[in-house]
Amino acid sequence: MLDLQKLMGQMQGMSEQLHREAQQLTGKLDRAEIIFHEAVVNQASLNQQSEQYRDRYIFNCAEPVEALSEIQAISPVSTSHMVLATDGSQIAPSRHEIAYCYLINIGRVAIYYNSGIYPLLDNVPEVFYKTEDLYKARQWGIQTEQWMTFKRTVAENVALANLAVETLASSPKLPMLAFTDGALVHWEFDEIPADARSQLLPDILAAWDDLKARRIPLAGYISAPRAAETTNFLRLQICPFEQPDCKTHCDAKPLDSAPCSQIQPLRDGTLWGRLLKVGECSPFWKSHARILQEYGEHQIYFCYLHVGTEIARIEMPAWTTLDLELRSQALQIILAQVQKGYGYPVALAEAHNQAVVTGSDRRRFFAILEQQMVKSGLRNVTTSYKESRKRSSIA
Repeated sequence: MLDLQKLMGQMQGMSEQLHREAQQLTGKLDRAEIIFHEAVVNQASLNQQSEQYRDRYIFNCAEPVEALSEIQAISPVSTSHMVLATDGSQIAPSRHEIAYCYLINIGRVAIYYNSGIYPLLDNVPEVFYKTEDLYKARQWGIQTEQWMTFKRTVAENVALANLAVETLASSPKLPMLAFTDGALVHWEFDEIPADARSQLLPDILAAWDDLKARRIPLAGYISAPRAAETTNFLRLQICPFEQPDCKTHCDAKPLDSAPCSQIQPLRDGTLWGRLLKVGECSPFWKSHARILQEYGEHQIYFCYLHVGTEIARIEMPAWTTLDLELRSQALQIILAQVQKGYGYPVALAEAHNQAVVTGSDRRRFFAILEQQMVKSGLRNVTTSYKESRKRSSIA
């Protein structure tokens, strides 16, 4: 049992540190708001600099595709519509269990509003136990647990597209949103070799192709975002050099000591919390994350939406963002979802609830697996002594 009494002193020091940081952040936020309004005036020049010197930056910087001052009020949808969502969970592999394998469980949700149709709430589990599932990724230096997480990301996207196609074919033609929890920019794929990405990314893009072909808008919802892609754009406004060429002027300096770092580490969500009112949406930005070079026509755009309880980052592929009808449909449904979910989209919460694998689920999974192994004629089916001792206490 965690001894909370021993943590009290550490917690006091932590709270004092967070208080000091909050005071510093307030000053940086005031400065950032001033810089933002200066950038509104100079946006054309800043966009040109961003395009010309992007490959010379030592930070990741998004590009505004609308006027920085273009803040739009969003009204939640009130007519009939449907929301589709998926989320995933897993049982990680353990050499101490009776068999080295892992399970991915995908929760699926289809909720219909003002249509009299019962919602779909289910999950689709899959066990991975073959040699290629467990050890193939090690040739690229990727551990099985990390590969399992990548496979779960792919499975969530494929399941979402399949659900959307099935629903569209069997349900009334209602406005629809394919909704996912988390980013559409898969930054984590940029850290693995190209050969490994080729086993993952094409399946995601193919799933998005199916959505695009049927004009089903796709959106990713990021709660409590920590990105700094838009605040990094403000660095161009305060750069003291005529040409914002980081690799020439500042490459030898630590990133946090560059002349343009005076508002760092301010996050996008903090800045837009100052600039947006409830129900308002920021202008859209185009992400220039390196992984997007492999996304083809599925380039990712994003905005920040004040949903009332927080500033959420909403990511959409180009074919949703640049189609004003689909974009408006997506944003209106998202805002309605947050209101129905009392601060968080109800479809995403339900998809998570369908996907989650509890400790008792894990125990039952391995109990059923043990029964099947014994039935197949395997002998000495047991966990390691370490795992056995961890499940009970002598003391």
